[in-house]
Amino acid sequence: MIGEKVQHFQGKGTDLSQLRTQVQGYLESEGFRVQVSPPSPHGTVIQAKKGGFLAGVIDADRALTIMIDGDPDNFTVRTGVGRWIANLAVAAVETLLLSSLFLLVDVAEMAWNVEIEEKLARKIAALVG
Repeated sequence: MIGEKVQHFQGKGTDLSQLRTQVQGYLESEGFRVQVSPPSPHGTVIQAKKGGFLAGVIDADRALTIMIDGDPDNFTVRTGVGRWIANLAVAAVETLLLSSLFLLVDVAEMAWNVEIEEKLARKIAALVG
C-alpha cells in the first residue's frame, strides 16, 4: 500500500503495553482523538483522528491507524490510514484483521499520511530505544 509504514524491532525487550500507552499519549498531546482496541494475541490497534483543516483533506471516516503486534523482543509497528472503527474498544483485533485495516489513499491523504507517519515513526523509534 502506498504510504503504509512498517517498523520491525528485535531484541529490544520493550513493554508493548507501555509502548501503546506512550503512543496514545503522544497522539493525544498532538491534538488527536484516540481510541485503542483491547490487547489480543494478534496485537493492539490504535486509531487517531484529527479535526480542523483535515476534515477537508481526509474523509471523516478515516483515521491514522497503528497496529502493534508481536512480543517484547520481536515486534512490528504498522502505520497507515484506515477506516475509523466505531467502538474500537470492543472490537476484536482478529475481526479487524479479516477486514482491510489499512486503506489505499489518494494524493491529498498520502501527503498528510507520509508526514504524520514519519513523525510518528521517529517518536516510536525513540520510545523503543
